[in-house]
Amino acid sequence: MTRFALTLEFDGRPFMGLQRQSHGPSVQQAVEDAAHAVTGETIIMHAAGRTDAGVHALAMRAHVDIEKDLAPFRLQEALNAKLRPAPVAVIGCEVVPDDWHARFSCLGRAYRYRIVNRRAPLTLDRGQAWLVQQPLDAEAMHRAAQALIGHHDFTTFRSAHCQSASPVKTLDRLDVCREGEAVIVETEARSYLHHQVRSMVGCLALVGLGRWPEARMAEVLAARDRQALGLNAPADGLYFIGAKYPADASDMNARLPTGQVL
Repeated sequence: MTRFALTLEFDGRPFMGLQRQSHGPSVQQAVEDAAHAVTGETIIMHAAGRTDAGVHALAMRAHVDIEKDLAPFRLQEALNAKLRPAPVAVIGCEVVPDDWHARFSCLGRAYRYRIVNRRAPLTLDRGQAWLVQQPLDAEAMHRAAQALIGHHDFTTFRSAHCQSASPVKTLDRLDVCREGEAVIVETEARSYLHHQVRSMVGCLALVGLGRWPEARMAEVLAARDRQALGLNAPADGLYFIGAKYPADASDMNARLPTGQVL
């Protein structure tokens, strides 16, 4: 039995999420079905994150255990052939130790949220970014975001359907910057609550629009009340961009595709 670590890129729009679902297609099902077609074995895929319906990934880390003797390159090529036409690609494949686990060995996860800030409707980016037509102050958003850094009770930013045992999480980084007509929000943490990133982005957008003062972010965090949440951003603009493991603990970019940085 060989354990293979996979790096997955996917467009989340056709899926009900990464995890296998009884009520619709999932990324996990697509990869497991492809692996079964390649090997004839019943394969279970474990992933670093559990992205929601419509959320995308540039570098989702996962692993599968396979009995068949396959080289990583051949497995990657075979999986990609069987995944077509699903919008999922294996962009990396390597053999890892048997005790390496995509989820439980993970030390940190990074997400990027992309807002397109312009009057014109989206064409090429439809379903892959959040269109905000009113001007956003990205610098104010960044300043407000710093109130969320650290070890806090994030109940305000937690979905009612969240299954986490505790609302307390440690947010390591939350940065906002403007790149032309795009406003980019990037965050790093060991783990997140259900909808936490989208909820934080939605509230930051209210700051950027001038509807909330910057100090409001600290107030809604302290409220520890979902009713204090101002806005939950749509799934369209959210991307899983990196996972950190012990071997690359000093460099979260080690597992990102070429040209992609946090």
